[in-house]
Amino acid sequence: MGGRFDDEVDTIYLGGGTPTVLESQQLERLFVTVKQNFRLSADAEVTVECAPGTLNDSVLEAFLRCGVNRVSLGVQSFINKEAASVGRLHKNGTVLDDVDRLRRAGIANINVDLIAGLPHQTKESWGVSRQRAIELGVPHVSVYMLEVDEDSRLGRELIAGGTRYHAHFVPDEDASASFYEMACAELDAAGVCQYEISNFARDGFVSRHNLKYWRRQPYLGFGVDAHSMLIAADDQCESIRFSTADSLEQYMAGAPPARTTVRAQAALEETFFLGLRLTDGVDLVDVRARFGDSVVAALRPTLLELAQGGLIDHRGDRIRLTPRGRLVSNEVFERFLGANTVI
Repeated sequence: MGGRFDDEVDTIYLGGGTPTVLESQQLERLFVTVKQNFRLSADAEVTVECAPGTLNDSVLEAFLRCGVNRVSLGVQSFINKEAASVGRLHKNGTVLDDVDRLRRAGIANINVDLIAGLPHQTKESWGVSRQRAIELGVPHVSVYMLEVDEDSRLGRELIAGGTRYHAHFVPDEDASASFYEMACAELDAAGVCQYEISNFARDGFVSRHNLKYWRRQPYLGFGVDAHSMLIAADDQCESIRFSTADSLEQYMAGAPPARTTVRAQAALEETFFLGLRLTDGVDLVDVRARFGDSVVAALRPTLLELAQGGLIDHRGDRIRLTPRGRLVSNEVFERFLGANTVI
């Protein structure tokens, strides 16, 4: 692919779907294969995504044999009706039982996913989900706003204005934004502090793996529609991105990965729209060091306009999204795409 390759890794993440539907022997085969081909650091973070209710004894024992030390539970909601509306089969008690069993097995680094804006969700029911996540005492919580797209049944119904799949019970955008803001405030007050637009953690429990994406550090993805990013091996470009086929048929037929070269201009844009996702924001000193003083100078009108609009906080050489900016983050990110800079 033309990228620099380092076979030492400090994070592994098995997810995107529900890996725990695999048999324990299949899970172990995956981890054995990784360890045969890479050098795993002693303190590596090893995460597996898990749908509540799929964590049977055999799978849990396989986790321990494979060195899994972090589990992400796709809860979405602690209200049974809301979870069922988006195809989740678990009940509230299932989540509580899974968290208890993970802790008794020695896996305390647990993430809980919640979604703001689910069908049937109200201010009161959202409050219940937030409070239960806090009461569980898990060290990491992810809060996503419901995304509407034509690739899901619910999304197609919402776009078409239909009523199937509970589409007519979805809260409006203002309500969903309000739910998100409530979660930010309550989680922070409980010591689960926001470090990225959708992610909150107690001290020492940020997701090391996900930070690599937002900080543009190298990673390798395996499987159908898996994406990778490596630093370029020569000076022809800044980095290399590539992805496998997005259909099982093409993947099994051995379709070659699709490769994209990331040149300096694109790398600069990525630095802003990925870095601004983090609460720490973007350090302009680093930007100058990597891309030159003229680049930051050219961005000053954009930065000034965003700051005056209350969308970013610009203090010294650090820029961050404001709470308002997080709600319209995609609009902010678009301002850095070709924003009067030429490298």
